[in-house]
Amino acid sequence: MSLPDLPPQPEDITADPVVGPSKPRLLGVLGPGLITGASDDDPSGIATYSQVGAAFGYGLSWTLLFSYPLMVAIQMISARIGRTTGHGIAGVLRKHYPNWLLQWVVVLLLVANIINLGADLGAMADAMALLVPGPKWLYVLFFSVVCVSMQLLLQYTRYVAVLKWFTLSLFAYFAVLAVVHIDWASLGRHFFVPHIALTSDYLTAVVAVFGTTISPYLFFWQSEEEVEDMRAHPRRLDLLQAPEQGGKALHRIEIDTLVGMGLSNLVALAILATTAATLNATGIVDIQTSAQAAQALRPVAGKYAALFFTMGIVGTGLLSVPVLGGSAAYAIGEARDWPVGFTRKVQEAKAFYATIAIATLIGMIVNFTAINPIAALYWSAVINGVVAVPLMVVMMLMVSRTDIMGQFAARGWLRLLGWVATGVMLVIALAMLVTLF
Repeated sequence: MSLPDLPPQPEDITADPVVGPSKPRLLGVLGPGLITGASDDDPSGIATYSQVGAAFGYGLSWTLLFSYPLMVAIQMISARIGRTTGHGIAGVLRKHYPNWLLQWVVVLLLVANIINLGADLGAMADAMALLVPGPKWLYVLFFSVVCVSMQLLLQYTRYVAVLKWFTLSLFAYFAVLAVVHIDWASLGRHFFVPHIALTSDYLTAVVAVFGTTISPYLFFWQSEEEVEDMRAHPRRLDLLQAPEQGGKALHRIEIDTLVGMGLSNLVALAILATTAATLNATGIVDIQTSAQAAQALRPVAGKYAALFFTMGIVGTGLLSVPVLGGSAAYAIGEARDWPVGFTRKVQEAKAFYATIAIATLIGMIVNFTAINPIAALYWSAVINGVVAVPLMVVMMLMVSRTDIMGQFAARGWLRLLGWVATGVMLVIALAMLVTLF
């Protein structure tokens, strides 16, 4: 005897047969936002926070308090676009905006992602060599194969579960805090009360922090993962088709994003505070990579602090490399109107999966060229800063349009914070160009 078809139900994770009723409510709620936030603390991000902590002590910790609501707003907007329209950002751009704008955004995103991906693979290899001495080329190849294999071979729900487990690697940085001496009073003063210095080095560091925390690849990833979740959970429909699901869906997105971005910024603060309390306090102010930071910690903070720091680099890299490759493939795929998504089998989305493999391969090759990885990261940050501004402007216009978003167009505090974030990134992009020239 077959059961009658059920009408679409409001979003309820605990009742979803795909997830299962035995999972804790919060674990089911956390997904795209958690993974997006965690991937923001990639090895190149760790290098940035380490550089800032070593060079300025606790002085720039306020940037992470200020960036948190801006990150939350823009990532909630990204997720809302995907959940409401059933398309990622590139798909909505293709349907509603000029083709030249779409193509420029996608090309610049691809270039920035590949450079960032290559730098992350190199940082993971350097960190692994600190744990188990060996040739860098072997570790770069190993991590490239592992990251691509996860995306090609794992079923979507299993793949998401693996990425969630990788987020636990971020807690290594809280463990580091437990074994170093932090001047909590000084950290609190600088965290809540900015002490701004109008010098070139200080302003460049501010630009670096914001450019690292608010990146275009995160927008594409979170919007697309909302679309993927709808394919994985058949009872979920895009909100334009099933507006009755809107209340619980947007509430889930809000919790997911608040937690994900909160974890991201707390980890960044832990890294900054650790390097401020150890490296800056002992006169080590010039750190170029995350692996150098881990190595410098050993004589200052002890072998366990260095071990946790190094393990965190490898773990976050295993999370961020797939996100970088996946977000590039999503953007190109939707721009070209290809079948995209990890819920599809390889034979159903050959071009999508090929893009992931090729992007990772090029990133791997970057590590075997004469390209300076530090210079590559700098140019990646410049490109991200340039791409972010027009993209955020278009996203804000997009999420405010009722012909695109229907009754779920952004209003109130979300819309206000989204525009504030866009304005901040515009100032940062201009400052980045000034420091460049």
